[in-house]
Amino acid sequence: MAGIRLPPEDSELPQPARPGPASVDLVSDDDRSVAADSWSIKSEYGSTLDDDQRHADAAEALLTSGNFRAAASDYSSDKEEPDADGVSSMLGLQSYWDSAYADELTNFREHGHVGEVWFGSDVMDVVVTWTRNLCIQIAQGHLPTDADDVKYESGEDGDKHLCGWSVLDIGTGNGLLLQEIAKLGFSDLTGVDYSEGAVDLARSLADRDGYPNIKFLVDDILETKLDQQFKLVMDKGTLDAIGLHPDGNVKRIMYWDSVSRLVAPGGLLVITSCNSTKDELVREVENYNRRGGSQLLELEAKDNDTCRNPPFRYINHVRSYPTFMFGGSIGSRVATVAFLRN
Repeated sequence: MAGIRLPPEDSELPQPARPGPASVDLVSDDDRSVAADSWSIKSEYGSTLDDDQRHADAAEALLTSGNFRAAASDYSSDKEEPDADGVSSMLGLQSYWDSAYADELTNFREHGHVGEVWFGSDVMDVVVTWTRNLCIQIAQGHLPTDADDVKYESGEDGDKHLCGWSVLDIGTGNGLLLQEIAKLGFSDLTGVDYSEGAVDLARSLADRDGYPNIKFLVDDILETKLDQQFKLVMDKGTLDAIGLHPDGNVKRIMYWDSVSRLVAPGGLLVITSCNSTKDELVREVENYNRRGGSQLLELEAKDNDTCRNPPFRYINHVRSYPTFMFGGSIGSRVATVAFLRN
């Protein structure tokens, strides 16, 4: 059964959303704390993309697709009276993350602190182990379905299958997710973030911890300059933060347009979210396949006369997160979902 979102861990009721200003030059520590506590979201990424044409295209698609608009509004909040335009937060603004990572980079240089591990180290361990085993099963010719558990593979048997997997971590933050992936046998690793401070921190930590071969680049996923495709693309909180931008619904469409071009055919997109349930993420992909995916297929058809499947297909999700009962339904605080690029 699909997971549902929990309120914050403390006993207080969730506070109403605090829309972020259109632009912020400086964000105080107190403001950052309020924003994080208000949403109970820990994410490495947001966007303040200022590309008029792509923004207008996405807005037009949003307005002309009633089904997509209705679905998108469900992703941002569980509030009883959601804002028609979605819920915004300072965590959706680049200025927030630039300020946050400037502080974390200073703390690293002065005290050696690695900074926040978004969603916590336990979740990160689950994500990397589950993803590794899923990749190995696919490399062995077995595509797990929603009814299958992703099985554990021993290190020696599994590592030989991972050498050909290029990995992209979007909204990499401090880059620790890629360090954990490297420990499990992946070697072609790239992390991107639109915050220069995050990339500086990730490079510093990788050099200190003995992972100099991990590539870290400053890049905005919504207007990416990357010119290659990856066998595995990972997103741990990025889509969450994009949805918290004041134009979050529009930018989520732009996100899918970009990501669909970064995942190689036959590759995987693994999304970890605390703002969307597994079913909501699946529904969002289905809506993209119907709306934006059709445009992508038209472009791809120019190079291929054969009939093409929709860009993404749901294949599996993590089942091992702690669950809870709420309103007669069983759910968890975090969802990790894998989609296959057709």
